Amino acid sequence: MIPIPKAGVLRRVEGVRAAAAVPYIEEVVIQVREGYELVPLPEGSSYLGFIFCRAPDPQSAETALRRAHAELNVVVAPRWRCAERR
Repeated sequence: MIPIPKAGVLRRVEGVRAAAAVPYIEEVVIQVREGYELVPLPEGSSYLGFIFCRAPDPQSAETALRRAHAELNVVVAPRWRCAERR
């Protein structure tokens, strides 16, 4: 599971191809689209997406997942809220 790094509006996720190219990584799926408002845990209840891995042992799997996650750069714009006019 790819956690949401900070609150705001998703602009893009960079490095998906580089993450997918890490040995033992089978697929990187980003489920959230540009313009979606991100709310990180614990207030939020969803993830940015998933990284799927198949490795010969748990240590190799963990290393691959950490390397793939490090390749991702989540670009988030702040959410601007308009104040009420009086």
